[in-house]
Amino acid sequence: MTVTLWHCLDARSFRPLWALEEMELDYDLVVLPFPPRAFHKPYFDVNPLGTVPFLKDGETGMTESAAMCQYLADLYAPNLSVASNHPDYGAYLNWLHQSDATLTFPQALMLRYGVFEPDERKQPQVAGDYRAWYLARLRWLDQHIDGREWLVADRFTVADIAVGYALYLGEFTGAASDYAPQTRAYLDRLKDRDGFKRAQSRQAEANTSGAGSALPSPG
Repeated sequence: MTVTLWHCLDARSFRPLWALEEMELDYDLVVLPFPPRAFHKPYFDVNPLGTVPFLKDGETGMTESAAMCQYLADLYAPNLSVASNHPDYGAYLNWLHQSDATLTFPQALMLRYGVFEPDERKQPQVAGDYRAWYLARLRWLDQHIDGREWLVADRFTVADIAVGYALYLGEFTGAASDYAPQTRAYLDRLKDRDGFKRAQSRQAEANTSGAGSALPSPG
C-alpha cells in the first residue's frame, strides 16, 4: 500500500518527505498552496484541520510531522529508529518531540508576525522575542552535538531529520546566522545527505503548478 503525503514547500511536512526519501519508500506526494485551508478548500475533505502535513497510510491518518517520522521508521525502517531497550531510547524520543514543540514552534511565530501577516498586523517585537527564545532553546543541542556526528546511538536516525528540519527552517527565519559553529556544521552534514537532496528535488518536481510559497509555511 502506498503512503500519501500532503505537503507545502519546505513546511513541517518536509520532515516526513525527507524520511520517506531516506527510506526509499514508494509514496505519492501532493503539493498544496499555502495555506491550503484558504487556497485549496477541497483539502478539508482530506484533513478537517486544513493543515499540512497530512499522511495517509491505509486506514491511518496523521497530522504531526515528528510523529510521522517515528511511525514510518518503526514500521518501515528500523535502522532509522532506536529500539526501546537501547540506552539512547529516551534521548531519541526527547529529540524527536523537542524538535517541534521547542525548536519549530517559536520559528512559526517568527514567520507569522515577521513575514506572513499584512504590514499592519506585523509585530516585530513578537518576532524578535521568539527569535531570542528559539536561540536560547538551542543551547542543549549546541552542547550535545559538539564532538558528535549524529544525535543518538552513534548513527543517523529520524531524530536527526526532525531536529534538522528545525535548524533548516532557521535559514528562512534568519536565526541560522547565529548558530554555534558545531550546530552549523551539523546542519551542513544533514543537508549534504542524499535523502535531503532527493526530498528537495521531489518537492520541486511535484510543484508543477507553482502552488508552493517562496517561504516555508508556519503550519
